[in-house]
Amino acid sequence: MIPLTLAEIAAVVSGRPHAIPDPQVKVVGPVVYDSRECAPGGLFAAYAGERVDGHDFAAQAVADGAVAVLATRPVGVPAIVVDDVTAALGALARHVVATLGATVVALTGSSGKTSTKDLIAQLLDAHAPTVWTPGSLNNEIGLPVTALRADATTRHLVLEMGARGIGHIAYLTGLTPPHIGLVLNVGTAHLGEFGGVEQIAQAKGELVESLPPAEEGGIAVLNADDPRVRAMASRTRARVVLFGEGRDADVRAENVSLGTDGRPSFTLHTPSGCSDVTLRLYGEHHVSNALAAAAVAHELGMPADAIAQALNHARGLSKWRMDVTERADGVTVVNDAYNANPDSMRAALRALAAMAGSGADGVPRRTWAVLGEMAELGDAALAEHDAVGRLAVRLNVSRLVAVGGREAAWLDMGAKNEGSWGEESVHVSDARAAIDLLRSELRPGDVVLVKASRSVGLEKVAAELLAETEGGVAGR
Repeated sequence: MIPLTLAEIAAVVSGRPHAIPDPQVKVVGPVVYDSRECAPGGLFAAYAGERVDGHDFAAQAVADGAVAVLATRPVGVPAIVVDDVTAALGALARHVVATLGATVVALTGSSGKTSTKDLIAQLLDAHAPTVWTPGSLNNEIGLPVTALRADATTRHLVLEMGARGIGHIAYLTGLTPPHIGLVLNVGTAHLGEFGGVEQIAQAKGELVESLPPAEEGGIAVLNADDPRVRAMASRTRARVVLFGEGRDADVRAENVSLGTDGRPSFTLHTPSGCSDVTLRLYGEHHVSNALAAAAVAHELGMPADAIAQALNHARGLSKWRMDVTERADGVTVVNDAYNANPDSMRAALRALAAMAGSGADGVPRRTWAVLGEMAELGDAALAEHDAVGRLAVRLNVSRLVAVGGREAAWLDMGAKNEGSWGEESVHVSDARAAIDLLRSELRPGDVVLVKASRSVGLEKVAAELLAETEGGVAGR
């Protein structure tokens, strides 16, 4: 963060200093909301959660080096007392971003946000100092905390924006007004919360509505292959840049292919030239993510060759998203358990199917799909889980292990109704049952995909499988 005195921060957030001996002391370290992450010179934001109240850790935060605490009540140590910590953090982020003048790149979409954000970050960081959202901290708390990591050297600020309803993205763009807005797709993630796909499109489009007009440098980067995203061109004053595989896309991919290791290759075309790309990431869905990142980087001055080179070396920065590890015994574990929705589930299954062709002597490898619930789908849950089970059969996935309750039963039933028989598809009660089954039946050379919504906690399955043998090699 840029250095600010406690007096300056109090003025920005409309707070009341309490037990502050010297208001001119500066905050020069990070702003954090987890007291365990406090560092010398930082600021601790105390949140009162359902199970833990950050105010109870205020004294420890100061003992660990925090200059002061942002709190809603006096805490016995130097504090700036505010009515609402979330609103105060937002006001502070708005002030810092306006002061810095860094180029703000914001992105949203139903799926692929974090992977694309990680790609953009790596491309731009090779070009100029860049700060980006860690993991998926894309809400009203995570976004301002990320923005407050920027300092005087920051040239690009890459911010992932999530939404669970109309108005959420509009609020976030008010905190950190973007110069470039990227919309990846409109899918069925959180369908139950939004109430319909059109409502999701309305919410995602708030990003491009927030952009400055073209004459002031506003740029809307839109997915030409998604009709709902393409239609957002009419909702923005910014200059529109299209990415996709269609011939009219400004940044497009040609000659797309998927290797037997599940990694995609393509020829990248930009207005300034073309270059070949082979991603280190797994799954054809990353082609669209890479094109989105390339479009942003091109608009910020990177030529096609430099973009392609950076894409060739880019890796996944966020955990449990198509993390591929080969065990010492030849079993490959694909941990994609961070989250799941129908679109990302289909993409992961297609990547798994491609990886079946990577066996020795051309003999296909056995593939396992260990899948759990896709949450927040509302009335569409039955049909969507049934469709995923059917797709696993159509892709010739060797074994489907559906983990959990009712939704898992629908996955299993969809597979059986599509034509699975015997033990090709099995429904188990929980992660422990899935682990026991895999331990008894896995053999060298098998590929195991683990995927479900975050609430299911299927990362435990991947962790146990990787603990089975020593010497696994990541990023096979």
